Amino acid sequence: MKKFLTNERNHKFLVPILSVLFGFLAGAIIMIFTGINPLDGYRALVKGVLGNPRKFGEWIVVSTPLMFTGLAVAFGFRTGLFNIGAEGQLIMGSLAAVAVGILVKMPKIIHLPLALLAAAVVGALWAFIPGILKAKFKVHEVVVTIMLNYTALHLVNYGIKILPGSTNTRTVNINSTASLSSEFLSKLTSHSRLHWGFVVAFIAALTFWYIIEKTTFGYELRAVGFNPHASEYAGMKVNRNIVLSMMISGAFAGLAGAMISIGTFDYARVIGGFEGYGFDGIAVALLGNNSGLGIVISAFLFGALKAGSSAMALAAVPKEIANIIMAFIVLFAAMNYGIKMFLLRLGKEEK
Repeated sequence: MKKFLTNERNHKFLVPILSVLFGFLAGAIIMIFTGINPLDGYRALVKGVLGNPRKFGEWIVVSTPLMFTGLAVAFGFRTGLFNIGAEGQLIMGSLAAVAVGILVKMPKIIHLPLALLAAAVVGALWAFIPGILKAKFKVHEVVVTIMLNYTALHLVNYGIKILPGSTNTRTVNINSTASLSSEFLSKLTSHSRLHWGFVVAFIAALTFWYIIEKTTFGYELRAVGFNPHASEYAGMKVNRNIVLSMMISGAFAGLAGAMISIGTFDYARVIGGFEGYGFDGIAVALLGNNSGLGIVISAFLFGALKAGSSAMALAAVPKEIANIIMAFIVLFAAMNYGIKMFLLRLGKEEK
């Protein structure tokens, strides 16, 4: 046991697990202080996710965009960039997918991939702006991406209203040939909104892993992120890699938007503010240790907290408790150095 705790290779999965356990423990303490039985709260949370097939389907629906935004943020982190603009890139990708779904008529085998490609390309192009500003003028990407989030929100709301047949609140439904929805999956989960997007998300996670871990291109991106000056000295094209890294990150976020617009709803909505998928992606990436498998697991965890919060409210447990638990999990995940020191000390003290 001592060797297990002190082996730093094991910390890659021990730290996230302990972060989750500490987060739920902190949530339980908060519930006790507010006069709520933690067992009732967590029982309601589990029922809200696994209580019946429909709730299970909705859990997957909520988790799917989180996988993409987690991958988007993690790709930036792994290459030394802070893409805080996943929310805006998601919104832009959402509109692109819907526009192709409404304006283009093709067989499904071409139409659906084209809509997904449009979302990825537009998300990448939106991320190109902070990427080129970072590469050419050393403008910090955090500032630019935050500003572009608000630009995307209002630009997309305007774009939705000018699409043929749109009202002031939404577009018309997309052509069925561009939809990710599935009658089979819906019936299987008692008429939930479950669609084929989760399959695309798994493929995206595998793609993320392959690019980062198994390609020379991924190695160059990581090298530039670690030390751009040394990478340039080694002959790598630093500016090009910064731009490409940000664009790939934006493509993942754009696909997250497609999961919502042509998967969950089959139309685009005028929204008054951010829905938080892009910002939650930061938490997903952090807890998932910026790895493909870790992000998939982390997305399902945060998706469960988001999907199960309504059930907690029905059980007289404030749904904000779920947000508090998420916040504590992120806090403990951010304290990974302290948790590692705790594990090392625990291993040394064990006889």
